[in-house]
Amino acid sequence: MVGPRGPVDPAPDAAVFVISVAAELSGLHPQTLRTYERMGLITPRRTGGGGRRYSSTDVELLRSIAELTSSGIGIEGVRRILELEHTVAALRAQNAELAAELDAAKEVLRQTMSTRPASAPNTLPVLRTAAPSQSLVVWRRGRS
Repeated sequence: MVGPRGPVDPAPDAAVFVISVAAELSGLHPQTLRTYERMGLITPRRTGGGGRRYSSTDVELLRSIAELTSSGIGIEGVRRILELEHTVAALRAQNAELAAELDAAKEVLRQTMSTRPASAPNTLPVLRTAAPSQSLVVWRRGRS
């Protein structure tokens, strides 16, 4: 793509490649891409006229599928590997979100403790100084 300042690379999820280009970039036959779509391994976007459009992310996924199948893994094995990779990515994102929430909660606790008079009674269990054998548990409320 060419912008006002020269060539511009599309976003990784921008569906810009027609099936023949995606097939060439992935090293697969266009019919193989159609088969993978029917099997649910990939879901290209569609134009208003029904033509398939693939993104760079789709092409990378096709390359991964090709690599797995060429190493002897069957399609059902590939499907399971892709599901597990998706699950791992979702868990990593959730873990990062929870870590950020925990850091924010710790900062709020630090600020609360620093603004309280030293003589004020500490009635909040999460603000009490824990003995070395105790743990601090931070609960995350469900989203409403």
